[in-house]
Amino acid sequence: MNKIEILYEDDECLVINKAAGLPVQGGKGAAVNLDALLAASWKPRPLLTHRLDKDTSGVILTAKTPAAAAHFSREFAGKRVKKQYLALCRQHKNAINDREGSIHSSLERKGVLKDALTRYRLLESAGGFAFFRLEPGTGRMHQIRRHLSQNGLPVIGDDKYGDFALNRRLRGEAGIKKMLLHASRLALPLQSGHILDISAPLPDYFLEALAALQIPAFTGGVQTEKGD
Repeated sequence: MNKIEILYEDDECLVINKAAGLPVQGGKGAAVNLDALLAASWKPRPLLTHRLDKDTSGVILTAKTPAAAAHFSREFAGKRVKKQYLALCRQHKNAINDREGSIHSSLERKGVLKDALTRYRLLESAGGFAFFRLEPGTGRMHQIRRHLSQNGLPVIGDDKYGDFALNRRLRGEAGIKKMLLHASRLALPLQSGHILDISAPLPDYFLEALAALQIPAFTGGVQTEKGD
């Protein structure tokens, strides 16, 4: 948990493969967090540009300079950043059944409804489980987890919006103890105009869960690309 896995680094940014269970920032019960680890390992400390939930693993981008941080903030705000996630879900009877589409429904935050969009593509399914690739079109809190749960597809291991009885059963029967949601890819323009495209492979525990539930594994791979 105290080790930072680097996917890519240059003078402008540091891209990390965050471990599941590691909070991005400090708070109650979060003395060990990514922001603190960055401060302890780099001078000056790389600046966070976006967030991942504590129990979500995968790609997270930090900026090496204030100018880079401002640039990345503009790219996120302008929706020029492509983010992809992989999720293993329980497919209930009332679940959406299109292989590809979008979930476009508002989500409530502090009493206010905000527009939210998540695009999805079914990669594999077997035994009542479904393996999805997802792209958020907006950045609402817990958006992917909430959208999937609302549509009969709770993420395995999700202790907030998931199928709690199933999570308990899978913990005992299959040893699945972590939430199976992974930020697999991030692509965006650098200040130079080149495209940074980074992918992170699925963690071992995720691959083991796919095997235990007899879902064909989609491992992806680390991909670093700069192009015009």
